[in-house]
Amino acid sequence: MSTPFVLMVASSDEHFREMVRDNLLNVPNSKVGSEYQEVSGNLYVRVMQDIERHPNSAVIVDLAGDTEAGLKSLERLKQAVPDLYVIVSHYHADGETVIQAMRMGANDFVLQPLRRTDFRDAMARFERAPKRIVTTESKLGKVYTFLGTKGGVGTTTLASNFAAVLAQRKQSVVTVDLDWTGNDMAVQFGANPQSSLSDVADNLARLDQALFESLAVRDQLGLHMIGPSDSLEHRGYFTEPMFRDFSTFLIEKYDATIVDGGKNLNDEVVAGACQVSAMMFLVVTQEYASIRNAQRYLAMLMRTGFSQDQIKVVVNRYQKKAGPNYASLDQIKQTLNQPIFYGVPESPEFLSALNQARPLVANRQAAPEIDKAIRAMVDKATKPLSAVEGKAA
Repeated sequence: MSTPFVLMVASSDEHFREMVRDNLLNVPNSKVGSEYQEVSGNLYVRVMQDIERHPNSAVIVDLAGDTEAGLKSLERLKQAVPDLYVIVSHYHADGETVIQAMRMGANDFVLQPLRRTDFRDAMARFERAPKRIVTTESKLGKVYTFLGTKGGVGTTTLASNFAAVLAQRKQSVVTVDLDWTGNDMAVQFGANPQSSLSDVADNLARLDQALFESLAVRDQLGLHMIGPSDSLEHRGYFTEPMFRDFSTFLIEKYDATIVDGGKNLNDEVVAGACQVSAMMFLVVTQEYASIRNAQRYLAMLMRTGFSQDQIKVVVNRYQKKAGPNYASLDQIKQTLNQPIFYGVPESPEFLSALNQARPLVANRQAAPEIDKAIRAMVDKATKPLSAVEGKAA
């Protein structure tokens, strides 16, 4: 193929995803942009986020795992992005499956197991197809997930201030606290929630905006908050599939959803939040223990299909003149093999704000330099994706 192109792969079968990767090695100027390990109803959400990075990409959808669910996912995907080029694949090329897929908008079909010549021909047909005309970014809201590499790195503080800035800019914002033991987001805003994610789970089948906002706490800045039960003895029943449905609702109804994932990447709900995130902020400090954990987190995220440009390393409590027990920015970059997205300077004003139960940015005069740094980080994160590159603070 003469021009570079990206293929996104949706399949629950690792062997199928591996076959696609292997076949792409024989297609010049091509690469896998994203891998989705589940062909589900909200596949369109992740695809729409990723085609902002790769506007002229195609998607290959594996229907073999669950044909009915795959066809429903295909239908919703094509409704959301009608001009997206979609290739479907199955072990059987029976007329009914192929006809159904084409009626739902599939552009091409390839038989499994993938044969090199069939795959190359499908890529050639995509090359000849009219390319998408990209005019504006998706109107869907975005999910931003904050992950801490250890306790005490300031994950909740950064997440709450990020959310507060967006709310001050008149965006519709929801914060979701998935730190089941910490549950500190409410503390940052001085809130006293009466409902929790368990109540969301109980009402998912009939959830609408009015019902959700009756369950959530509304802060004076205008954002809404929901989190776990305040009782440590009772986490409540809230699963990753529930979060998947809930996140689809949030993405369709609100401009931004800010998730505090705590430090537990092994939690299935936190992992689910990462799956639907437009951006994940990996919060580190210059302590060596934090950087070591960041290496492990990055490795796990890469193994589960995330690309480097989805993961943003944020250095909190950044000090230019770090002592012998702290790593420099260059050392962090070299160790993680990842650029630093932003550095937020250390300031005692964060603790003062916490003691007042308000985000630091709620009072712009309290610490002008830190306020400026946080707003610059938000600016960088929310720019059009083509303009995101820049220097760390």
